[in-house]
Amino acid sequence: MTVNNTAPITPELIASHGINDEEYQRILELTEREPSFTELGIWSAMWNEHCSYKSSKKWLKTLPTDGPRVVYGPGENAGVVDIGDDDVVVFKMESHNHPSFIEPYQGAATGVGGILRDVFTMGARPIAAMNALRFGEPDHPKTRHLVSGVVSGVGGYGNSFGVPTVGGEVNFHPRYNGNILVNAFAAGLAKRDAIYVSKAEGVGLPVVYLGAKTGRDGVGGATMASAEFDDSIEEKRPTVQVGDPFTEKCLLEACLELMASGAVIAIQDMGAAGLTCSAVEMGARGDLGIRLNLDDVPVREENMTAYEMMLSESQERMLMVLRPEKEEQAKQIFTKWGLDFAVVGVTTDDLRFSIHHQGEEVANLPIKKLGDEAPEYDRPWIEPGTHSPQEPHLFAPPHDYNAALIKLLGSPDLSSRRWVWEQYDTWIQGNSLQLPGGDAGVVRVEGHDTKALAFSSDVTPRYVEADPYQGGKQAVAECYRNLIATGAEPLAATDNLNFGNPEKPEIMGQLVAAVRGIGEACEALSMPIVSGNVSLYNETNGEAILPTPTIGGVGLIEDHARMARIDTADTGDVVFLIGTEATHLANSLYQREILFEESGPAPEVDLLMERARGDFVLAAIRSEYASACHDISDGGLAIALAEMCMASGEGMRCEIEVTYPHSALFGEDQARYLVAVDEQWADMFAANCEGSGVSFAKIGTVGGDRLIINDLIDISVEDMTTTHESWFPAFMGETALAAAAE
Repeated sequence: MTVNNTAPITPELIASHGINDEEYQRILELTEREPSFTELGIWSAMWNEHCSYKSSKKWLKTLPTDGPRVVYGPGENAGVVDIGDDDVVVFKMESHNHPSFIEPYQGAATGVGGILRDVFTMGARPIAAMNALRFGEPDHPKTRHLVSGVVSGVGGYGNSFGVPTVGGEVNFHPRYNGNILVNAFAAGLAKRDAIYVSKAEGVGLPVVYLGAKTGRDGVGGATMASAEFDDSIEEKRPTVQVGDPFTEKCLLEACLELMASGAVIAIQDMGAAGLTCSAVEMGARGDLGIRLNLDDVPVREENMTAYEMMLSESQERMLMVLRPEKEEQAKQIFTKWGLDFAVVGVTTDDLRFSIHHQGEEVANLPIKKLGDEAPEYDRPWIEPGTHSPQEPHLFAPPHDYNAALIKLLGSPDLSSRRWVWEQYDTWIQGNSLQLPGGDAGVVRVEGHDTKALAFSSDVTPRYVEADPYQGGKQAVAECYRNLIATGAEPLAATDNLNFGNPEKPEIMGQLVAAVRGIGEACEALSMPIVSGNVSLYNETNGEAILPTPTIGGVGLIEDHARMARIDTADTGDVVFLIGTEATHLANSLYQREILFEESGPAPEVDLLMERARGDFVLAAIRSEYASACHDISDGGLAIALAEMCMASGEGMRCEIEVTYPHSALFGEDQARYLVAVDEQWADMFAANCEGSGVSFAKIGTVGGDRLIINDLIDISVEDMTTTHESWFPAFMGETALAAAAE
């Protein structure tokens, strides 16, 4: 939008900025006059849903955010958690949903770039990335194109930047046909005494622009991300940013070198709303004003207006408050790395956000009011309905258990994601200890002989749709189990809350109930939320996505020599089920893929049981009882056994006492693990289970080349593997990719 700064402020212009009548009246009061066109854009950027959290703030405040290891919780660019030895892990997850649907490659790529900047802005060197991807049904005409573009964008940026992608999720459902989800996670390492925040301090200090030049890409991106899609979606393509991972790599190295020099007072990534949000946040948090001169902003396009420069979301840019005596040294560092360095403003004591362009003051606004006075809505909401429990005998058993297992292994949501993660560089930096495909990614902490960090991303949207409260709890619980299954102590979490239009009471009710469940689970499992993102208005033509509150978790492994894997079961090992026989088939993948239904309640999540069993399994792994470990989730026990067989190349012979075979094999009850134990320690392990009061069953032994379960299932590991590995390559075959590229 290139309207002149003196353009009349019409109701149509106000509405196009996502500002309602009540909000505009408040803007008039705070501005004390009619805003200019540039000022209207600034108010819109700061008050849109993406930046202000105006619909969710009330509920986010209820989440647990403190803990003995938490150094910085929500409010900074990323959360910071102590891992001992004066080291901290810095991490966050954010969405890039709308841009990725409009332009999948650049949308996903800049999502990765943005989350990496959030981490190294704090002074941390990125060590790991993950992504949680949700696409429409495989047969939808856009799905292959979107999968191809998003995966290429994630890999293209992360691989070039040089950070390992260690895990993530890929799922399909018709409710994402018109609005995919791309949630990006990054983590980095820093010293506890070398964390940098965005709070500016000191009057008359230089405000410095760093990194790449400003262009028109991404203008209005944050406002676009705060609205539903409709049939005019293609018109929004110019709001998608364009990324350059090689520039970002230089920016990382330059920023870390500059931080080490002692020149930095405050630093802020130019992410959503670009120069506007970064300048306002730095000034307001320090109780300072900011005066900017846009004539000094490095630009790559001619005749850019003040509006465009303030709202551009061009990538690979930072804003910094600098110690004046270090200015020349700082400039030399950025010049060496081939990056722009420009003093574009100064801190003031008047609490005003003053912007000058071509000799005129184009904006003068109360800087703290831009953030502090953003609307905070207590939107009407409806408590989501619940479903009555359903007994397993109400679900039809399969005619052929072998065929049912094979079908599930080759289904879109359970098939191997190798096609995806082999496009990502998992080994770069040389610290990754596990390939994707297990329960969690694991990365060695550089500089330590034994220490490692585990990362997992989890949510089951069909559970959240059925019961947002239980689904919210389950997302945290599954993330917790995946960390535990590697031998990691869960430390903390980040969340990415993806929902539809919060102005609809039923959607707002989903958000409220899910946050309540997430909060209870985080409290019970000692996983405080230290950072996160809310992505609302994920709807197209009135149809919302499945509610998808993604949880990213981080865990600490004190000695990675005692780390557990999914693929290390040995011949002769005894296989234990930690937990009880499954009975829950409602909203399971068995119900969906075999019975062609999606209905009923989500599984109950008993948080005390989750904690007790998790503590026991973690102790068993640390005591080196576990040859291999795997959590039981989607698809139930049969899928978990098959995954262990395929990962290790070893068969299993299992005898399971069951009441209802189909629910015992495919039910998705929670708080359950598989643990393989060396035969010589099996009796001791069983005695420990009994002594700890943990439910368990000795269900089988490792060996051979087939998975045999009672007289129900008898399939070769080779056949399972062929089916499991075939779906994604077939779906994304050369013909499909060629069609998607046209």
